[in-house]
Amino acid sequence: MAMNADGTARGQGSRSALTAAATHAFGAIPPPALVLLGIVSVQLGSAIAKHLFSEVGSFGTVSLRLFFAALVLMLVWRPSVRLNREAWTVVLGYGLVLGVMNLFFYLSLERLPLGIAVTIEFLGPLGVALAGSRRWLDAFWALLAAGGVVLLMEGRGDLDALGVVFALAAGACWGLYILVGAALGRHTTEGNGLALGMAVAAVVAVPFGVADSGTALIQPWVLIAGLGVALLSSVLPYTFDLEALRRMPPRVFGILMSLEPAMAALIGLVVLQEALSWSQWLAVLCVVAASAGATRGARPPPDPAQG
Repeated sequence: MAMNADGTARGQGSRSALTAAATHAFGAIPPPALVLLGIVSVQLGSAIAKHLFSEVGSFGTVSLRLFFAALVLMLVWRPSVRLNREAWTVVLGYGLVLGVMNLFFYLSLERLPLGIAVTIEFLGPLGVALAGSRRWLDAFWALLAAGGVVLLMEGRGDLDALGVVFALAAGACWGLYILVGAALGRHTTEGNGLALGMAVAAVVAVPFGVADSGTALIQPWVLIAGLGVALLSSVLPYTFDLEALRRMPPRVFGILMSLEPAMAALIGLVVLQEALSWSQWLAVLCVVAASAGATRGARPPPDPAQG
């Protein structure tokens, strides 16, 4: 291996120790509980992020989140930058999509209640799950999701149109993120690609935050809150999800992840006092049911060993 032997050994030793510690800590927690903890963590992070908007705006908040998330992941994984051109192309694409997705989502979050923004954004991964399907049942799930969107739009007359556009753009990026993330897994190992991709995403987002918020970003309490958002929205959920996926089928994981819009609406209600109308709650449940149904019926990927 064309790497410094001592440096490689130290890096691998640290990663092994961290992995062992995480496995020991989370081993007693059932996998479904880990997924739910990840969902709660993400949405709590989004709620805290929304409190920062009045001080540093959406661009400043997302730049803090991605900067600190990249910093933590780079320190944990200490990835090698010695990648071939194809791998670097995937890492750069992943980071670009991740950065743009977060910029659009936080712009939507600035204009919409948390539950509505996440529900609309969730149409992206739902579209990926339904893409290319030829089953009549999946057509039903698509119609159910579409009905949910109609209810969402009719549920409140003052729904910000630009916020909806931003949420749809974030959803499109989320769908693309899933596809690029699969390629990232094929070209990198462990959390190395994630750490490098997060660093690229930070490079994409931070200039927007600095231009928009300036020195407000370096206030001590803002930096602490930004670190909290990064831990809740990125570092902890990735840790929970990776450990859960080690011990449960991906299809079950996907079904549990379908609860995210409902959890976002609930946390928006409890933490941000963002009440939804009955029709909007019904819309959220329609998207949750459509996503769970589409994920449950998705065909498992072919086993390469059987190819």
